[in-house]
Amino acid sequence: MANTRIETDSMGELEVKAGAFYGPQTQRAINNFSISGQKMPEEFIRSLLIAKAAAATANQSLNQITNDTADAICKAIELLLNDKDLMQHFPVDIYQTGSGTSTNMNANEVIATIASKKSNLPVSANDHVNYGQSSNDIIPSTIHISAALALEFNLLPALEHLTKVIRSKAKKLECYIKTGRTHLMDAMPIQLSQSLNGWAKQIELNVDRLKNIQ
Repeated sequence: MANTRIETDSMGELEVKAGAFYGPQTQRAINNFSISGQKMPEEFIRSLLIAKAAAATANQSLNQITNDTADAICKAIELLLNDKDLMQHFPVDIYQTGSGTSTNMNANEVIATIASKKSNLPVSANDHVNYGQSSNDIIPSTIHISAALALEFNLLPALEHLTKVIRSKAKKLECYIKTGRTHLMDAMPIQLSQSLNGWAKQIELNVDRLKNIQ
């Protein structure tokens, strides 16, 4: 069995990996940007898929794509979000065109392939999945979404855990005295717990600031 298949678009024919859900535009990016071997972070890809689902829903509500097409796109995205093995179909190098066009089209092609297979509808990567978008729209939006998700599910829980650990340690060490280090005034003995609680308070204040910018 052949390891590749032939895909054809406006730029001509191109060999694509036989089992890949992506198409010729993704393959050109693989060929042209073989730089670091690093793929886009999974969190970024997941955020891009969320944005694509929102775009499909919006286009459906505006009667720009049919209900069946929008439903096929959203179901394909749901499948991608729930199957980690499907992330192998997003191979584009992190170093690519400045606007992220290659990653945008990679997502469009993968979503369109899965949507078409599952629904038996001709779902187009360009005319349906990417309808009303450009890379300069979708990629900045994805950056904001991925930052918000990382803040909510990674950074804030980690900071809150760190605060609890520091406060717990402070309680255990409150009987120990250390030299206070200050500027422009005499140093005074303080409890080690006072320093630790100061660190914890700084983290708590920054957690509040991060929550306020969400």
